[in-house]
Amino acid sequence: MNRSHFDPRETVANIWRSLNMPRNAIDSLQLTGFEQCLSSSFKVDHIAQSSIALSALAAAQFWAIRNSSSIPTVRVPIEHACVEFKSERLYVLNGVPVDKWKNGIGGLHKTQDGYVRMHDSFPNHRQHALELLGLQNDATREQVAAQMLKWRAVGLEQEAFRRGAVILALRSFKDWDNLSQAQAVADLPILLEKLSDSEPFVSWNKPAQMDKCLRGIRVVEMSRVIAAPVAGKTLAAHGADVIWVTSPNLANLPDLDRDLARGKRTVQLDIQEPNDREKLLELLRTADVFIQGYRPGSLAARGLSPEELTRTNPNLVIANLSAWGPNGPWAQYRGFDSLVQTCSGINVADAEAFGENEVARVLPCQVFDHGAGYLLASGISIALCKRATEGGSYQVHVSLAGVMKYMRSLGHRHGRSGFDRKDFKDAMDVERYLETRESGFGELRAVRHAAAIEGIQVGWDIMPKPLGTDQSGWLE
Repeated sequence: MNRSHFDPRETVANIWRSLNMPRNAIDSLQLTGFEQCLSSSFKVDHIAQSSIALSALAAAQFWAIRNSSSIPTVRVPIEHACVEFKSERLYVLNGVPVDKWKNGIGGLHKTQDGYVRMHDSFPNHRQHALELLGLQNDATREQVAAQMLKWRAVGLEQEAFRRGAVILALRSFKDWDNLSQAQAVADLPILLEKLSDSEPFVSWNKPAQMDKCLRGIRVVEMSRVIAAPVAGKTLAAHGADVIWVTSPNLANLPDLDRDLARGKRTVQLDIQEPNDREKLLELLRTADVFIQGYRPGSLAARGLSPEELTRTNPNLVIANLSAWGPNGPWAQYRGFDSLVQTCSGINVADAEAFGENEVARVLPCQVFDHGAGYLLASGISIALCKRATEGGSYQVHVSLAGVMKYMRSLGHRHGRSGFDRKDFKDAMDVERYLETRESGFGELRAVRHAAAIEGIQVGWDIMPKPLGTDQSGWLE
């Protein structure tokens, strides 16, 4: 679908109405500012403002349902939204800016017939890639580059899929569009499915205070990296009690976690251990929402399928974040924002628009991660609205590829004009959007949430601390 004539408000309305939400709610939305931000030929700023606005509008709709009132006014300034799309790159801890320029063996590499991008942020992904290339764990970037030249790009991609490495071929739009996976990605970025019937249900907990839209909503989040954690962080900004469950057996990314843990309590559970598994199930029995950011089928293989979860809790909203979506030949594969940019034609198209003979040009932020996170939070709040009015349990699907497809449908500027947009490289560029709070790591200066809701508080009550610090249990 060609949506090149849409403005951000029309994008919110398009997705909102596709989920059969009240049309008059859009009248409560005020999208302010005309600044063009985030250097790209693609409408990254449009995705930033519209996705954050949709998440806030959905939270405000839930508040209105619960309080039998009209929906309050929701405001999202475009520049602030763009800054928030780079929040993990713009915080300062104890006076020291986050270290965002780390060199590794991953990134873009030349092959016999093209290029691939390799993801190496997690030790297991790095190890699988090095084993595939026949290299030792201490291999240098130069050694990796030499081995890459022995492969054809798509052949290496296919072998990486088979062996658990994360390496994707660089493609043009034409190349991507010819793939079966491209056809399997849904045209709209939020898929909402009713799983079962039950009586209308608001939440397990009736809070003493109704100062925030989602106060009293209980969320269990199992995720890593950026997209799904952004969803949990967004729900927390609107008052949800979010417990972020991480594993003591999986590597974490501390620089990211210190931004993405805002608003959450964190526990570490090994779900292979019976005692820890029972703690997780006990949380899920009285949760309103379960967010999971692992590959489709990963948790189902451990007894946490949607069918089993809704038997445990018939009022549960299950929210799934994946790279490629629930359908298609790539559905079970790993993927990350930078890899979706690479294989879908986005990096090639942006390089062509920039016109400096670059092979690939990356987007100015992790737009698919952030966009998917806010859209997943939107779908969750919409499911909570439907649960409160119609009853039932629900499943929400959002994918990085789905956000990519929607952004592409908005069109992009040809030539250099899109690259003159304002960008934000350091915290000093965005001082007016930062808040200073004490965290478990010291003084944290980080980006405030961009949405404001008239008469209702928005923001994080809890600041980051080391993962696993908290006890497994709800606040109220």
